[in-house]
Amino acid sequence: MGIETNGQSALERGVAFAKSGPGGALVVAFSAFLVVDLVLKLAGVGASVSLATVPVVSELPVVGDLSGGIGGAIPFGQFSSYVWNGLVIGLVIGLASIGLSLTYSILNFANFAHGDYLTTGAFSGWAVTYVIAGFGGLDLVNLVLLRTPPGDVGANLWLSPLAVVLGLIVSILATLVFALAIDRVVYRPIRDADGISLLIASIGVAFALRYLISLVFGNSRRIVTSTESLPSFDLVQVIVGFAETVAEVAPAFLVDLFPSVLVPSNAGALIVNAHEVTLIIIAVLLMLGLHVLLQRTKLGKAMRAMADNRDLARVSGIPTERVISTTWIIGAGLTGAAGFLLVLSQGGLGFTTGWRLLLLIFAAVIMGGIGSIYGAIAGGLVIGLASRVSLVWLQGDWSAFARPTAFLLMILILLFRPSGIFSGVKTT
Repeated sequence: MGIETNGQSALERGVAFAKSGPGGALVVAFSAFLVVDLVLKLAGVGASVSLATVPVVSELPVVGDLSGGIGGAIPFGQFSSYVWNGLVIGLVIGLASIGLSLTYSILNFANFAHGDYLTTGAFSGWAVTYVIAGFGGLDLVNLVLLRTPPGDVGANLWLSPLAVVLGLIVSILATLVFALAIDRVVYRPIRDADGISLLIASIGVAFALRYLISLVFGNSRRIVTSTESLPSFDLVQVIVGFAETVAEVAPAFLVDLFPSVLVPSNAGALIVNAHEVTLIIIAVLLMLGLHVLLQRTKLGKAMRAMADNRDLARVSGIPTERVISTTWIIGAGLTGAAGFLLVLSQGGLGFTTGWRLLLLIFAAVIMGGIGSIYGAIAGGLVIGLASRVSLVWLQGDWSAFARPTAFLLMILILLFRPSGIFSGVKTT
């Protein structure tokens, strides 16, 4: 017997899921345990139990550190670094997910070449950045092919800001040009075919793009950004300073009750550099710009109308082919920007960069609600944060399971809200 969800809020569905059987109750109880455990770890309170002391399991093979318990101690800086890194990767995933969600909404097919659009934007943008940053003093061919060591080029926002800005612009333009060309050659002739035909065609496009990039730039992963003279600051010290200010004005009983939370004694450090801050600012601005476009312009209204009913939009006089081209321009442009910004923050780049991120992008779109732009953004943030914050519990060899944890969370969210976080909300 399933759980009735009609007319229920998310909280009511969660309670119904918890009451549905032992499995639901176990999931809810385990989630509550993780929340309590995290609070205790941040407060530096708890007791640990080593599984090696239990005779039943003492002779079993051990992978990593299986010592457990509840609470303990985790430096505030370490936890904040997980949150910060999750936010950075979550914004990249969310930015790339917008394009995939737009494509599905307007064209009604899952574009498996989307990850390789991200790679295309990353390589094209950084090739231009290298050429501009190292022009005149270094070999042009090696600059274009990204073979020059990043320290020699000085490719970062502080040493060569113009090169980075122009590289970002080129990454957007190059990706949308590729997307429009592929649409005209591959997708337009089969526009009226079923979704499966388009999906299979997109898989072929994905392989073609990926190995074309590999043929031109090689199949080795390389570091392309330089950290020389790059401004950075300790975000934890900023937070601790704010906490100390709060502690001075907070009631005395709160300071006595939560002293290690208000002013962490084991704060640690979280070094944030200018590249990561730039990524967050640009990603947020692009998302806000898209919101204004969709909600405040005629083009945005036409796109939303076509997403709701393509045939009715055509009968109403909406130029559907123009809307489709605009969809590719916006979606591919944001995806190219996401690829460039991802490399800006992480430094590494390879011909499988976008392909390795594609599953997370699909997970974000599904979790947020297929066809929902805001859902794609929210799903990207949830996926990014889950894949990093889970490292609080997955230490040592178990850290390899951090990414699967994001997919597990997606499944749990879909159990509570089967249509996604923004299901039933017209946001396209």
